[in-house]
Amino acid sequence: MTLFDDNNEDFLFTTASEHNFVYDYDEESSGLCSRTEVRQFAQYFIPPFYMIVFLSGFVGNILVVVLFAFYKRMRNMTDVYLLNLAIADLLFLCTLPFWALDVKLGWIFGNFLCKTIKGFYKINFLSCILLLTCISIDRYIAIVKAIKARASKSKILLHSKLISLIVWVTAVLLSLPDFCYSSKDEALKSCLTVYPGNILKAAGFAMQATVGFFVPFVVMVFCYSMITWKLLQAKSFQKHRAIKMIGTVVSVFVISQLPYNSIMIVQAIDAANITITDCKTLKNVDFATQITQSIAFLHSCLNPFLYAFLGVKFRQDLLKIMKDIGCVSQRQLRRVMRPQQGSCKRSSAHSETDTTGTLSL
Repeated sequence: MTLFDDNNEDFLFTTASEHNFVYDYDEESSGLCSRTEVRQFAQYFIPPFYMIVFLSGFVGNILVVVLFAFYKRMRNMTDVYLLNLAIADLLFLCTLPFWALDVKLGWIFGNFLCKTIKGFYKINFLSCILLLTCISIDRYIAIVKAIKARASKSKILLHSKLISLIVWVTAVLLSLPDFCYSSKDEALKSCLTVYPGNILKAAGFAMQATVGFFVPFVVMVFCYSMITWKLLQAKSFQKHRAIKMIGTVVSVFVISQLPYNSIMIVQAIDAANITITDCKTLKNVDFATQITQSIAFLHSCLNPFLYAFLGVKFRQDLLKIMKDIGCVSQRQLRRVMRPQQGSCKRSSAHSETDTTGTLSL
């Protein structure tokens, strides 16, 4: 958790000579750089925001898991990735109430839970991003390399399960420092990650920015650019809708993740070279970290809608759930699903490769 790990203990900045506290002097006095307003902002902003993200994201992702468990069979790689994405989002969201309470009350859960929650936070955050990357690659293969995709359809589910396993193992390995170096600071009453050296700290920032944004961003831009080019050459009447969907997916990813990961790069450079020493600048970095990190967390709320519920099949399954719990009658269900089923029959050859699951074709 960047607000409490990365050596920003109690919002005090870390210098090269100190691993736990930074004794940066305010330009107006010879004392410590006061971060009172930063702490107050966090206490008012973070707890309600995190709880909103937790509740909204929990409902959406739980619906995806229920759909797969009771109404939908996993037919392709994207289905497998979507289920794993929903599970990763749920586990990630479950860490947010702990951080909200940490800001308000201090860390009251002990050292073991400090390490566990820190590790789970990082594992699931990285897993979400890596699974989004896998979805973009799968859609590239399904649409741009459609013939090859159909030829290897018998191995698709096996490959997707193996790739999902690799994603989880990779996320666990990259999260080991959080398990190893996190502990409860009794004096500050916070759960902190204190790296044994600024080089390792800078490497942690750089790794998160690289694996958590820049590599996935490059892969997504390439895959969706090729998909868009392929769709522009097709005669499908739904291609413009699919292209808009691609633009939305990429835009949301960039808007939610780029600001936060840019701050990660700034912090990595500063951890290695101690480039930020001005008190006002330090406070601005603290504010920027809190705000951009919160925006990045919104992606876990939006994933079910961007990657699942915009698909025709998922919407039909969701309507079936609503019918089963009494929210929709059988007559209303037939009336709503009839035009959707008609549009499915008219869809292009791309829907044969199950592109509807992600691009809502």
